[in-house]
Amino acid sequence: MSVYAALRLLLAASLPVAFAATAEEWRGRSIYQIITDRFALPQGSGSSTCDPGAQTFCGGTWNSIRENLDYVQDAGFTAIWISPVNQNYEGPRSAYGDPYHGYWMADISQLNSRFGTAEDLKALSAELHRRNMYLMVDVVVNNVMATSTTPDYSNYFFKDASFYHPYCPIQWGNATSEEECWMGDERVPLPDIDTRNPTVISRYGEWIIDLVSEYSIDAAKHIQMDFWPQFCEKAGVFCMGEVFGGQEVDPIAQYQGAQALDSVLNFPMYTALVEAFKIPGPANVSAVAQVFEESKTKFKDVGLLGNFLENHDLPRWHNLSVDPQSMYNAMTFNFMSDGIPVVYYGQEQAFSGSADPFNREPLWPSEYAKTDAYKLMATLNQFRNFLVNTTDWVKQEAELLTTSPYGFALMKGSVISILTNIGSPFSSQPQNGTHIAVTSPYASGTAMIKYVLTPV
Repeated sequence: MSVYAALRLLLAASLPVAFAATAEEWRGRSIYQIITDRFALPQGSGSSTCDPGAQTFCGGTWNSIRENLDYVQDAGFTAIWISPVNQNYEGPRSAYGDPYHGYWMADISQLNSRFGTAEDLKALSAELHRRNMYLMVDVVVNNVMATSTTPDYSNYFFKDASFYHPYCPIQWGNATSEEECWMGDERVPLPDIDTRNPTVISRYGEWIIDLVSEYSIDAAKHIQMDFWPQFCEKAGVFCMGEVFGGQEVDPIAQYQGAQALDSVLNFPMYTALVEAFKIPGPANVSAVAQVFEESKTKFKDVGLLGNFLENHDLPRWHNLSVDPQSMYNAMTFNFMSDGIPVVYYGQEQAFSGSADPFNREPLWPSEYAKTDAYKLMATLNQFRNFLVNTTDWVKQEAELLTTSPYGFALMKGSVISILTNIGSPFSSQPQNGTHIAVTSPYASGTAMIKYVLTPV
């Protein structure tokens, strides 16, 4: 459960000032999400085994991301989102392993030396800028990590207990408890920072101005909503948040707007896409239609929502669905509908880990193969980038033309996408012979270009 904020980061050594990209500039981007420790090994380090179940460091760095950006850019992505860059817990191995993921904060004002130096991070930023790509970085502001419910606060950015809520376990469903009690458990508790404290607000504001890079803030749902506008204003950035949830739109939509954040990750549509496309599954196409229409009236701006099928907190798509074609169709929706497509590293390699930590596999054993899924992402990005750069397609509102038990037709601008949930010919539950009748706004005989996504 986390909140993310983003900006264009130009922290080259010769450029001491960072210039934030606007919401409109992010609207047309596509984002590749990376866990720094698991994306690539440094040059010359040789091969390395990495068992995600061991919950320990495997060796990825900011430099190794920079050295392998061709893999991301060749797939057409125009931004990357990396895991937190700040100093994490340093001490004996915890009950849940080591902080390889970067989310266990200690002193947020310091960088995580496991992943490199300030110069390394600046070099990554500069290289992205050279390629006309943006950088999104996670930043955790609602809690720190401890190994007891009575931690030594002198190790943290806020060094006195008065800056934290007293220990209490969260009572889920109770909004006050979710905002003020501690995440984690008694083995690895996450002391909750009091983000209503004026000193906390002031110091975070000073810190984010200094960081002015690109950031993500952990756990929107666990900080009172009115913290975010002033925080993002201080940062001067477009803020995208994650509020972990299900198919209900209202609990997520309330976090987008002037009262909270510019954008959120689209959990309602993720849940609906799983319902509609996974095989085996309920093939519930109406779930997509319901969320699609409801989102138009309840979200402030569906074009800024983050569309995804996987992330570091959820089971991989291929853990849920046995058919590659199911992912191709669901993923095409995320690229060709309203919103900013987000792809979690390894999705293109058909990784199939279950939830944390098994969904945090190393990418290097794949040898960065240009798989069919990778090629499809490259095609979708190429087409979407063309539309973004040459037309006003990205600002036009998508609409559903047709829904049926076997899929639906979606139109955005002059592009019609017909997506099916019937599966590949080799699927365990093929439904060949089904059809989706589509009524378009074009007159009979209008010349159109047809592109068919075929199974592997």
